[in-house]
Amino acid sequence: MAQESTSSTPVSSGNDPSENPNLLANQVIGVEEQTFGQKAWYVLRRWPVLPMVILVLMIIAGVFAPVLSPMPPKEINLRGRAAPPTWQNDWYEANPKNEVRYLLGADHVGRDVLSRMLHGARISLMVAAISLSVGVVIGSAVGLVAGYYGGFVDEFSMRVVDVWNALPFLLIAILAAVTFGQSVSIVMILLALVAWAGGVRNVRAEVLTLKTRDYISLAKIAGASDWRIIMRHILPGVVNTIVVLATLRVGGLILAEASLSYLGAGIPTSIPTWGNMISDGREWLSTAWWIAMFPGVAILLVVMSMNFLGDWLRDRWDPKLRQL
Repeated sequence: MAQESTSSTPVSSGNDPSENPNLLANQVIGVEEQTFGQKAWYVLRRWPVLPMVILVLMIIAGVFAPVLSPMPPKEINLRGRAAPPTWQNDWYEANPKNEVRYLLGADHVGRDVLSRMLHGARISLMVAAISLSVGVVIGSAVGLVAGYYGGFVDEFSMRVVDVWNALPFLLIAILAAVTFGQSVSIVMILLALVAWAGGVRNVRAEVLTLKTRDYISLAKIAGASDWRIIMRHILPGVVNTIVVLATLRVGGLILAEASLSYLGAGIPTSIPTWGNMISDGREWLSTAWWIAMFPGVAILLVVMSMNFLGDWLRDRWDPKLRQL
């Protein structure tokens, strides 16, 4: 009986680019058709150099505003009312009596927009930083206590957070401005009261996970107090989460301060802030767009930079999102 020889022929799955020229072509075209915006977004998400440079420049501008400002922010020049930016020479040639040239233009009473923006950066960033610091400390403390003790403490704390988040912030801010008057301290208190409840649940969730670890049980057996366990063993484990949440909240606080100033319930109009500048320029958008445009661009850059930085920190420090 003749032995039959069988030759095994490999079966192609159709997914190998070397065997499927059309698939290989599609992959090459897909890579080559990647737009510049997609490449830029990928680079920013992987290493946000540009957002960090913008933030550093804004901080430097705010800190050294008295040195960098070409003139005092409250100096009024009636001859330069609504003067356009310096590159628009037609206006300056038509108004020879005005001897001052404004790099970013002047507002409706002749105050330099650039000088007011630099001093406004100091006020806006300072208000956001102090409010955020107070809010983060309060929110982190509530989240740590609620997550560690659980039970009634946890339930009561979460109900308070839910009620607090449901309160109408703008209405409360307007009532506070009418009752106590407009001041920087009032705005800081209001923003801190808004910021503290934002990250309580995230901190609490981290604590609920950490307190079940073996080293926490060993610390309890060794006789460590609750305060020592929270501060020495649990808090270091939630620092990354707190930093990421704080970074993501800065942009919202800057927008909140600008919104309050725009509505007339924030910092007094005599103090230059980005929100006050936008409020001053809302009636001049058709004739003097630069009064509100440049501070609006500054707010946009800072908020977007903080969000990019927060996303990058979250991708780096969150094990579920960490990129290899």
